[in-house]
Amino acid sequence: MSIETALTVLKPTDFASDQDVRWCPGCGDYSILAQMKKVLPTLGVPREKTVFISGIGCSSRFPYYMNTYGVHSIHGRAPAVATGLKCVRPDLQVWVITGDGDGLSIGGNHLMHAIRRNLDINIVLFNNRIYGLTKGQYSPTSPLGQKTKSTPMGAIDNPLHPLSIAIGCEATFVARSIDTNINHLGEVLKRAAEHPGASFVEVYQNCNVFNDGAWDYAKDRDTKMDTTLELQHGKPLIFGKLREKGIRLNGMNPEVVELGKGITEDDLLFHDERSPEPSLAYLLSRMRYEDGFPEPIGVFRSVDAPRYDVLINGQIDEAIQKRGKGDLEALFNSGDTWTVE
Repeated sequence: MSIETALTVLKPTDFASDQDVRWCPGCGDYSILAQMKKVLPTLGVPREKTVFISGIGCSSRFPYYMNTYGVHSIHGRAPAVATGLKCVRPDLQVWVITGDGDGLSIGGNHLMHAIRRNLDINIVLFNNRIYGLTKGQYSPTSPLGQKTKSTPMGAIDNPLHPLSIAIGCEATFVARSIDTNINHLGEVLKRAAEHPGASFVEVYQNCNVFNDGAWDYAKDRDTKMDTTLELQHGKPLIFGKLREKGIRLNGMNPEVVELGKGITEDDLLFHDERSPEPSLAYLLSRMRYEDGFPEPIGVFRSVDAPRYDVLINGQIDEAIQKRGKGDLEALFNSGDTWTVE
């Protein structure tokens, strides 16, 4: 236990750095930053044991605004940097802050392998469906037909779905929240931090300058009860202003049904975030508003699995026990050597 933890009860303001926050007024990033600062004091982890690592993008300014250790790395490589840090310093709580461009374009390969290895890091992906820092080009999550500065006639790439990718990589913790749903967002971040393994959180985040209103259907008071569905472990998938609608399976396909008229809660699909089989979690990640479904928010999956950081350090300890600590100088001068004159 650190001196700070032993003597001081930390507050959200203790996690705020002295740097001016330089996001556009009204940006959804402010909300995510605020909820992160509220959650961290509840975790009991001292600031010197907390590290934020980012790549490049608006979201990647995050480490500057946290009064913790931080690494502003290079485009898309934050998961790789986090992997190295967590393996050599397993005592640290490591957060990766990324965006839909940084994490899913140039960083897609690094993100995928960090997730499949299940090392104990927390990945938060801000999804605003646009490149904001580079002024409005379409991103890997931009929907088909979206007109941007780089797609003036409309995007023709099929968009990536972050949670589907994470679940396809056997992620052990997968969740989604919304920047303006502050209580829900705080709860999701807390659960992600407490999960022993790789946690992946997608946050629907509004870029009010270059893609304003991308998630209005999921945020507007008049529509969100019909367009989103809050997942609760062990509970049926029910939604709607009057909780009058639900999701059931028709064969392998989900369908929206109305309760009553012979349909009861028992006919609906029940959420099981702890199922070792990821198929239903993947099915939920594919539900889209544009296809007539509510989009789930909350924890899709939370299971235990072997952790890369634990296993690799176990192998190192085993090797040291068998062969000793070793001698780097001796290693460099062993085997086939030659002299350059």
